[in-house]
Amino acid sequence: MVAFFLPRASDDEQAERLYEALAEFAGCEPAPPPRRVRSIAFDQDGARWVAEVGEELRGQRTTRQLRRGELLERTETLTSAARVLAVYPGTPFVVVTDAAPITGTPSEWANPFTATPGDVVLFDAP
Repeated sequence: MVAFFLPRASDDEQAERLYEALAEFAGCEPAPPPRRVRSIAFDQDGARWVAEVGEELRGQRTTRQLRRGELLERTETLTSAARVLAVYPGTPFVVVTDAAPITGTPSEWANPFTATPGDVVLFDAP
């Protein structure tokens, strides 16, 4: 279990201000403390991705191929340099990263981007 935090925030008060500012940047509403999202897992382009606050986006893609009557399965690990700053619940969920325009970090993901999660992990309620 993990208490609510945001990367780059030095204390709880700053984390609250940053959470609200990032929601405004993303064009969504900040969630009340009991509904704040720590991570989501979602499918995108045939891969299963995880967006976890404070971590780089990561994913896995598994491919199956029939070769000479044998089913071969290969799992590829996918990564992105973009670090997740906040995840906001909604339909769909909104993920804000530290990629451009927030910093100069290049990313193949839009910032913010939306996702429909299969799994959701909340922060511990205060």
